[in-house]
Amino acid sequence: MAQTHGLPTLFTLSPTIPSNKHLNSLRVRSSKIRADISLDVEEHPFPFPPNAMRRKLDSRWLGGFSLGIDLGLSRTGLAISKGFSVRPLKVLELRGQKLEKGLLEIAQEQEVDEFIIGLPVSSDGKETPQSNKVRSVAGRIAIWAAERGWRVYLQDEHGTSTDAMNRMINLGLNKADRKQSLDAYAAMMVLERYFSELGERVELVLPKQLELQEKLRKGPPSESDDDVDFF
Repeated sequence: MAQTHGLPTLFTLSPTIPSNKHLNSLRVRSSKIRADISLDVEEHPFPFPPNAMRRKLDSRWLGGFSLGIDLGLSRTGLAISKGFSVRPLKVLELRGQKLEKGLLEIAQEQEVDEFIIGLPVSSDGKETPQSNKVRSVAGRIAIWAAERGWRVYLQDEHGTSTDAMNRMINLGLNKADRKQSLDAYAAMMVLERYFSELGERVELVLPKQLELQEKLRKGPPSESDDDVDFF
């Protein structure tokens, strides 16, 4: 059962334009990709640039919607970005395949082409037991998403729940609304961090199947059935 919250507030981000040095610093951290995903970083240092980086590489490019995801044990928060406007979307109370199916249906409905999934890490940057669970779910989502030309990235989410709570307090949400909406606002904070860092610190989750990598390279088909080639 999915819970949809009426949270219309928009947050417009204005990230700093990066230097060429910063744009060239993106590297996919393939050492953290598990057995079910792989990437030849040496061949393609920028194989599938995230939307945040593509907007800065090409100011004329207008496409690309992003779905932020805060995975929890029983509740999953979602946030949406269309352009640089970010807002909390909803909270899902689903698990397993039902959750994965629900995420894909929402992505289709919202016309997103990338998933930004929060990765739990400790204050010193080390991964936690929950990190492995998130990686496992992200790996399965990446396979389903790649069939549609959608990309999946992992973004450090340390401290986003605290940031989300502070944001809701500043907005004047009462205690009941804060409890109901925390996960969605946490997902929004994941997206805000992603955009503020221009996508430079995300980790690509790439299926090892070559046919799926080719679908990712072409991107989601347009309405005219023409493929959008990332290269």
